[in-house]
Amino acid sequence: MEIEDLTPVLESEQRAGIGIIGCADIAVRRALPAIGRSPFRLVALASRSREKARTAAAAAGCAAVEGYERLLELPGVDAVYIPLPNSEHAKWAHRALEAGKHVLLEKPAVPAEGTARELVALAEERGLVVMENFAFLRHPQHAQARALVDDGAIGRLRSYHGVFGIPPTDPRGIKYQADLGGGALWEVGCYPVRAAQEYLGPSARVLGAGLKWDPELGVDVSGAALLGDDDGVSASCSFGLSHGYRSAYELWGSEGRLVLEWAFTPSVGARPVLRLQQKDRETQILAPASDQFVGVFTTFHDAVRDPAARARHHRELVRQARLMEDVRAQALGGRTR
Repeated sequence: MEIEDLTPVLESEQRAGIGIIGCADIAVRRALPAIGRSPFRLVALASRSREKARTAAAAAGCAAVEGYERLLELPGVDAVYIPLPNSEHAKWAHRALEAGKHVLLEKPAVPAEGTARELVALAEERGLVVMENFAFLRHPQHAQARALVDDGAIGRLRSYHGVFGIPPTDPRGIKYQADLGGGALWEVGCYPVRAAQEYLGPSARVLGAGLKWDPELGVDVSGAALLGDDDGVSASCSFGLSHGYRSAYELWGSEGRLVLEWAFTPSVGARPVLRLQQKDRETQILAPASDQFVGVFTTFHDAVRDPAARARHHRELVRQARLMEDVRAQALGGRTR
């Protein structure tokens, strides 16, 4: 589809239009299929490479755009999804907001609280939403877990323990490039930290952290963080890029324990099992299969259409950036590397 052919299509559509800035693997493999099943209307996909844009856009049935700025100038693009390397997030989110576009940023959105606050201030000034894409939160298993905890299934919550580790891959990959925002904390550590916030109170803070660095790669390859709140609930988070795959968290209460064994990256057709342990019995609760990326684009669309839904996403973005910045600062002894 050529850009020049878009106008009549745009005039006939009522759903919010979305464009994608970048052809990252996560965009092509997960976001494009999900957008097609979400309330959004996919308008265009941009890449710095004309051929890459054409190949990805042809499969998705949308316009191909060479250059990110050109996508921001297209009619009918109400919102953008930005799955660029971490180092590019703040720059292109700022430009998109200035262009009047709602923004969904791939995780981790930004590395510092100050940057998050700047983006939120700009979004609110322009009447827009900026949201961080933690798609796992939109899987039904987490709502099930929250409901069980709220209903007292494990008594009073005492602690959370989250882990996310993946095996090593090609060291030339983006996740190992320091100048692109790579490293274990940003790549996988953000998941258990973000999940912990679903169970810690608003007073959540970092109590301690450590990172293991690979001197040849120049990035952290594993780490751990300890968080806590004023109610005495603790949250330990372990993560790494040199581990056997594990993606889980457990909630330990005064009367039992709840375990989610496939918490962050379940496949679309999978039905994760929640294990509820109470005294001398264990109950297995089967979660429904769900494409969590459809869930996140549906949630983002709701925020685009409903201004009242935006404040929560802005608070979550700032809080996550603050905690992640503090984890890194604690691990480095208050220094910047």
